Amino acid sequence: MYLWTELDKSNISPVNTLGQILRGYRESKRLLLRQVAAALEMDTALLSKFERDERKPNKEQVLAFAKYYNTNANELLLAWLSDKIAEEVQHEDLAKEALKAAEKKVDLFKKKKAK
Repeated sequence: MYLWTELDKSNISPVNTLGQILRGYRESKRLLLRQVAAALEMDTALLSKFERDERKPNKEQVLAFAKYYNTNANELLLAWLSDKIAEEVQHEDLAKEALKAAEKKVDLFKKKKAK
């Protein structure tokens, strides 16, 4: 399993889901689900569902994971957001084309907002 860690950038893989990354961090620190869940004040079953990609955390929860695991929040946010986008378009025939168009629109929106 690849992990997005600050210690080993050669292991960065945008293919990993947020759940895979979260499980990897927990296991690399030899922590139990219940330990992490208690520290983050969440139900153990919910954390387990996050790690199995059966549920998606909200942005605030992703930031809490980043703080708890002492890792770059942007790495976890990128995984979280890319999971959401991929899940939304995965069954569309024009998914890749739509993503390219969306990338251009994001640039356009940022330019408009900067003015």
